[in-house]
Amino acid sequence: MATGIRDKVAILGMGCSRFGERWDCGPEDLMLEAFNEAVADAGIDFKQIEAAWFGVCLEENNVGKTAGPLAQALRLPRIAATRVENACATGTEALRGAAYAVASGAYDIVLALGVEKLKDTGYGGLPVRTRGVANDLWLPNSTAPGAFAQLASAYAAKHGAPMADLKRAMAHISVKSHANAALNPKAHLRNKISEEDVLKAMTIAAPLGLYDCSGVSDGSACAILTTPEIARALRPDAQLVTIKALEVSVSNGEEASFSNWDGAHIATARTAGARAYAAAGITEPRRQLQMAEVHDCFSIAEAVTMEDLGFSAPGRVIHDVLDGVFDREGALPIGTDGGLKCFGHPIGASGLRMVYEVYLQLQGRAGERQLKHVDLGLTENLGGHPHQNVCAVSIIGRHGA
Repeated sequence: MATGIRDKVAILGMGCSRFGERWDCGPEDLMLEAFNEAVADAGIDFKQIEAAWFGVCLEENNVGKTAGPLAQALRLPRIAATRVENACATGTEALRGAAYAVASGAYDIVLALGVEKLKDTGYGGLPVRTRGVANDLWLPNSTAPGAFAQLASAYAAKHGAPMADLKRAMAHISVKSHANAALNPKAHLRNKISEEDVLKAMTIAAPLGLYDCSGVSDGSACAILTTPEIARALRPDAQLVTIKALEVSVSNGEEASFSNWDGAHIATARTAGARAYAAAGITEPRRQLQMAEVHDCFSIAEAVTMEDLGFSAPGRVIHDVLDGVFDREGALPIGTDGGLKCFGHPIGASGLRMVYEVYLQLQGRAGERQLKHVDLGLTENLGGHPHQNVCAVSIIGRHGA
């Protein structure tokens, strides 16, 4: 009988590059920036790493299709290395592969690393290339802003919410993200903005404006994983951080092909969240979690996710957002590092970047943005469009919490 991975895998060390327009760096430089921090944090020799999982999504851009670029950049000693990809959830997919390997007993110390180098492509957004006839058939001329704009319209229609109120809530989310990022030296965008700035900005895909959309950046993040027993032996004085749950849900075509999806929620987020809560023993997420990092590719994505993950009651997220529930000083802080909104979205790195923030908060090492008390945190990493996607949810916490 399956028993899950709760408290079977410890995060021994983590690292994260500075995200941004890193014209001075190649992907190898970004990988090393994150990796060197993680190795120093773990307090190990890199030759103790026995296997690696490498997350990169758009392999045609600068990096390559295999895990070879990872092994070469880090000079790994000819260990097993596997490249993984699962759309925008690629970073969490790398973490999942590494975590399951430790939980199974196959390895003692492993690496999960994600990277993406996007700015050199010259695209203003994510590079768009054909991915075969099936993708071209289902998504002709589709854009991410357009797809998530439809999510906003559907949400407002389903719950009878005035669009002006929804736009105010989305603006509050963006202002919050920028305020948090201003305290984070690794964020891409560190400028504070006002609600007026958001509401008066140019429209990208109605009702989404410029400040409702995350940007594109270069970046890398990584984690070194082991067993709790080994982690205690190697770092006896450190706060032991373990994985409580790591669940993935993938659309089966129902939302894209049939009429019983209302267009106002992310079905996979509800499924992955419910599975993660069951695995971690969480019955009241809004009360039991102290923070979350969610896939805020657009402000409406963060808002809807609050309901899908049970942080807000159905139809109530506008009120909770405007009441400050998810602000850094609120009852359940969301995106304390600035989120995708201010880090940008180097696809292979984003999921691990989220875990990095939870890890720092759990250890009391988040600097000016440190929360008063954190026992459990959640990350939600979404890839694709609202109607066709993959969603990964992880719950990270103090060992035994």
